[in-house]
Amino acid sequence: MSASHKTILDTLQRVFGYESFRGDQQAIIEHLVDGGDALVLMPTGGGKSLCYQIPALVRSGTGVVVSPLIALMQDQVDTLTELGVRAAFLNSTQDWRTAREVEQAFLAGELDLLYVAPERLLTERCLELLAGGEIALFAIDEAHCVSQWGHDFRPEYLGLSILSERWPAVPRIALTATATTVTRREIAQRLDLTAARHFVSSFDRPNIRYRIVEKAEVKRQLLQFIQTEHQGDCGIVYGLSRARVEDTAEFLCQHGIPALPYHAGLSAAVRAGNQSRFLREDGLVIVATIAFGMGIDKPDVRFVAHIDLPKSVEGYYQETGRAGRDGLPATAWLAYGLQDVVQQRRMIDESPGEDLFRRRLGSQLDAMLGLCETVSCRRQRLLAYFDQRIEPCGNCDTCLEPPQAWDGTVAAQKILSAVYRLWRERGQRFGAGHLIDILRGKLTERIKQYEHQSLSVFGIGSDLSEQAWRGVFRQLLAQSLLAVDQEGYGTLALTDASRQVLKGEKTLMLRREPEKTARSSRSTSTRRKEAEIVLPAEAQQRFEALRAWRAEVARSHGVPAYVIFHDATLREIAVQSPSSLDELSHISGVGLRKLEAYGEELLRNVRAAP
Repeated sequence: MSASHKTILDTLQRVFGYESFRGDQQAIIEHLVDGGDALVLMPTGGGKSLCYQIPALVRSGTGVVVSPLIALMQDQVDTLTELGVRAAFLNSTQDWRTAREVEQAFLAGELDLLYVAPERLLTERCLELLAGGEIALFAIDEAHCVSQWGHDFRPEYLGLSILSERWPAVPRIALTATATTVTRREIAQRLDLTAARHFVSSFDRPNIRYRIVEKAEVKRQLLQFIQTEHQGDCGIVYGLSRARVEDTAEFLCQHGIPALPYHAGLSAAVRAGNQSRFLREDGLVIVATIAFGMGIDKPDVRFVAHIDLPKSVEGYYQETGRAGRDGLPATAWLAYGLQDVVQQRRMIDESPGEDLFRRRLGSQLDAMLGLCETVSCRRQRLLAYFDQRIEPCGNCDTCLEPPQAWDGTVAAQKILSAVYRLWRERGQRFGAGHLIDILRGKLTERIKQYEHQSLSVFGIGSDLSEQAWRGVFRQLLAQSLLAVDQEGYGTLALTDASRQVLKGEKTLMLRREPEKTARSSRSTSTRRKEAEIVLPAEAQQRFEALRAWRAEVARSHGVPAYVIFHDATLREIAVQSPSSLDELSHISGVGLRKLEAYGEELLRNVRAAP
């Protein structure tokens, strides 16, 4: 074993309390310690931060970390401080005296890690500051933010290539949990990392169960999902609009689910306060727009729910990845319906910019719709988007309750014929709801007003329910066999691709949802319980006692509970029931600093538990 490897392994065990590395961590760390540049793709919860934290501790100088969200720097620094690491940040929340103290500590070589937002780093003052100290490495976190095609584009990231120009001898590492092959190439090009070594880990998060349901009364569906499967759990709910976020948070609170809103329309103080509560309290649900979540380190998020269709697979993967960072069972739940497709298509048509930009948005939406409508394993479809191939997972809804594929060609022809005849014979266009009434022969006031009962297509679709027809409409929109008009009314029109179906030149296999029964709901709940870690009775009592102790310590320190210890560490202590500091030191997550700070208290709590 080389001297550098011994130092690296010793740092992992002594500071962070882990016995061994996971996946590519060791190779990445050794490459960086030796002065190489790296581009790292690793799933959320895969241990990306260690890949730059350990080299920053081993190499001479301070590791400078570029982080896009100043609201999360405090928690990252708190976590490192608890481990005995000399860490600090520079951002706009500090007064000038505090910032000056941090700057002086950096110049004096008294910091192991310094976190800086990209917009601050690119100021001449900050660049001059960095030039006055010794830098161990640069770490660019959430590197996908540099991609102009990506879901989290940050213009400030485009200027970070200056780091290679001013500090060519300092190693750089760019890290992200979300990047296709194209995005990875763009990251390397824009950050001047074309010569960097690429480390691409598996994107699979096997502990997350993916479920996509047909949207009906989405707030009621969300409430039932939380009450039956995640009562008392911490979770994130994503919605597209500020109004939707506010309304849903209020609805959950009215029904006994503690929930807080988060969106850009709230004041900075309210956003910071709500985020702080979410990070520090157990069992809290945050309802948010996509403005929330990047870099969230909270390990015990048990579910991520989407009540509106995400715009891309990258965004969906990034957001669902915030669940189950601790490796324990978690759920990614999405409600998706016809109106989602109509709305997203219209937003793309109305978006400013060049045709190329709109086509890119359209292809991203097509991939997301393909994930929603697939009849095969969802995880296979999701990972294939990132060029990864796996066997069916057995832990998604399509694996657990396989949907039926049926020949929907005739049904599609009926819809397309109705749209054609309305436009050709009457010069009229209508939305899906009115077209379904025509097909099902429903004599509504509106149908009588327009005399649509006289159409040849009136009543030819009485064999399918309204819900079934909505599913067919949704899938025709998803496959661009129907288009949303660009006048903003949500009416439907034929596309160039419609002709093949109308003429019978193309067969359409569509997805039919499996019947939802009380039995299937119970079986889902049972499977979840089987998947959870169940502790013996005595160990469970010790675990609860340790959690109560941890909560008190966290409150006294003003930090989230997981900064003190993760649940996984407390569970292992509860099961192993160590009786000495030496036995405790072998528990994963108990490093030297935490052993010294909390070892005796932990042992007292273990002995005192029933």
